[in-house]
Amino acid sequence: MKKIILASTSSYRKELLSKLHWPFEAMKPDVDEDIYKNESISPAELSAKLSLLKADNVFQENPDAIVIGSDQVCSFENQILSKPQNFDRALGQLTMLSGNRHQLLTSVTIKSQDKTLTWTNTTTLWMRKLNEEDITRYLKIDMPYDCAGSYKLEEMGIKLFEKIEMSDHTSIIGLPLIEISNILINDFGLKF
Repeated sequence: MKKIILASTSSYRKELLSKLHWPFEAMKPDVDEDIYKNESISPAELSAKLSLLKADNVFQENPDAIVIGSDQVCSFENQILSKPQNFDRALGQLTMLSGNRHQLLTSVTIKSQDKTLTWTNTTTLWMRKLNEEDITRYLKIDMPYDCAGSYKLEEMGIKLFEKIEMSDHTSIIGLPLIEISNILINDFGLKF
């Protein structure tokens, strides 16, 4: 079996990909995302572009491998919400999302010598109306400062939402495993 490399050192993505029980390595791609975040492109285009750049970067050093690159963008009214990094920014993001609908766009690129496939999985989320006390309590418990949109759905963050529409629940955490496993089996010839 060809070597699989995850072009990410995200603990969330590594944990997800390990659930498929294919051996893989994780490598940090050398991609400066901030350069591309300043371009005038849509959130979906940005997510797809970054997943491709990450896969390409790692593939250059590992041309015999199957490389999986991924990127996730949180989009509200066509505005990109980055990882907040601190309490105040997270409070601002959740206050803005409160009572509104937004999207999580998770793009994946799988690249080998023979082919490159890129796609985007879209999840639509409806956040319940929250007051500042609710948001502050949530942030103190989950501390989602390294998560786009300022929440962790796999933790207490699920309580923030009234409704979520998705085709693959693992996409929310950073890798749509249903689509990835289908493509690796059907398009890249991996054995179940």
